[in-house]
Amino acid sequence: MSDQYGVLIIGAGWVSTQHISAYKNNPRTEIRAICDINHDAARRRVEDFQLGDVGLYASIDEALRQPGVDLVSVCTPQHVHCENVLAAAAAGKHMIIEKPAGNSLDELQEMRDAVNRNGVKTVVSFVLRWNPLFQQIKRLIAEGILGEVACVETDYQSYNSDWWGGWEQGRRKDLSVSAMAVAGCHAADALRWFAAPGEYEAADPVELFAYAGGKRKGKSRQFNPLSNQWYEQSPLEYDGLEILLVKLAGGVLGKVSVNFEAVQPYTFPLRVYGDRGTIVGNRLYAPRDGQGEWVEIPGIPPDSSDVSHHPFQAEIDHFVQCVDDDVESHCNLADAIKTHELTQSENDITFPVGSCFSVSCRRGDCASRSPWR
Repeated sequence: MSDQYGVLIIGAGWVSTQHISAYKNNPRTEIRAICDINHDAARRRVEDFQLGDVGLYASIDEALRQPGVDLVSVCTPQHVHCENVLAAAAAGKHMIIEKPAGNSLDELQEMRDAVNRNGVKTVVSFVLRWNPLFQQIKRLIAEGILGEVACVETDYQSYNSDWWGGWEQGRRKDLSVSAMAVAGCHAADALRWFAAPGEYEAADPVELFAYAGGKRKGKSRQFNPLSNQWYEQSPLEYDGLEILLVKLAGGVLGKVSVNFEAVQPYTFPLRVYGDRGTIVGNRLYAPRDGQGEWVEIPGIPPDSSDVSHHPFQAEIDHFVQCVDDDVESHCNLADAIKTHELTQSENDITFPVGSCFSVSCRRGDCASRSPWR
């Protein structure tokens, strides 16, 4: 019996390159199959990474039947994640699921039930949890350097347009739902991550207010931040700006935003306020004995939208270790659903100032039926 896990990559797009590279660098894994409806895309990945004799499939069901496949990376567009996850869970495969994991709470709950029923391990790819700067900040919080955290603010600012290979699907409301679902979910997850005191713990949301707006929706004249040029392209079908105000367990207050309208390069601003210190970006202010100054926190900040900049190696090493040790990840599907709940703001519904707007009420139901309770 091989001492390596066999890996199936489902979806041969941009992000799959990082999954493939990380699996190649992990001695416990070997890529044995790639599945994509575009056969040429799958073959290019084999050639680019010199994978040798691996199975190439257009059908997920056929790929999952290949002998020797133990782990699956779901790297397909978000609107097909649910069917991919249900198939992989039914086949008994442990899996990493790219974010967003699903396009609705109903989908996510169906996926969660399938995962639980089949006893498979999951990691949802909120990859910034493994970012070196984020890990340093999380340790500082866990060690009590900031005291008790009272407030967290996170923002995802990126003028997404056709420089991104997923634009034609990602801009569509029917396939990708919203800016918060497409990419703001990273900021929503970071909010939960830094609001919890434990080093491997994310805080449960309790209540939120949400607004969506902006000036970009439906307009074809758009910006490319890589070339610094304006030109005509397919328009965004949902609001490009969303702001959430969130109350989390332990009384922590938070603000999270996604801004696809910021005419600037990608940034991921971060602020954590405790009763004994503050973190702004990569700087710490925590005075001791009457002395204090801003100190730079070591670590690589999340200052690029390029997937090659993100810590997929650490994430996939963690996934493999969870399977080895038969333990659940801190970022499994059950936990990720709590982040996705924050992203499911229904942009076509507005509430008057002062309205009750809890997690459950936001969906037009004032009964306390939040999945967190």
